[in-house]
Amino acid sequence: MEEKLKQAYLYDFYGELLNEHQRRIYEDFVFNDLSLGEIAGEEKITRQGVADMIKRCEHKLASYETKLHLVEKFLSVKKDVEEIHKLSERLKKTNDSQIVEQIESISNRILEEL
Repeated sequence: MEEKLKQAYLYDFYGELLNEHQRRIYEDFVFNDLSLGEIAGEEKITRQGVADMIKRCEHKLASYETKLHLVEKFLSVKKDVEEIHKLSERLKKTNDSQIVEQIESISNRILEEL
C-alpha cells in the first residue's frame, strides 16, 4: 500500500488518540504538505523537534494498528464488499446460482470478521 495512503488510514482510525499538538503537527506534515521548517515556524519549535514529533506520531499510530488491527480488518472487509459488488453485477447478467453461493460465502466471512 502506498505510504501516504497507509498514513491516512492509520490517522483516520487512530488520530483521535494523539493529543491536539501531535495531531496539528502530523496533519500539517502529512495532509497539508507543509515543510518541517514551515511547521517549526508556526509551532515555535525546532525543525528537529518537528521531525521527532512526526516520527513519534507515526510510531504511535503503527503501534495501535499492531495491537488492534482495525485498518487491516477494514481493508479486508472493503475488499470483500468490492468482490460482492462485482459478483452481484455478474448475477444480474447471468442469473447463475453459483454466484449466489459465492456471495453468501463472502458475506459469512465478513460477519465472522466483525
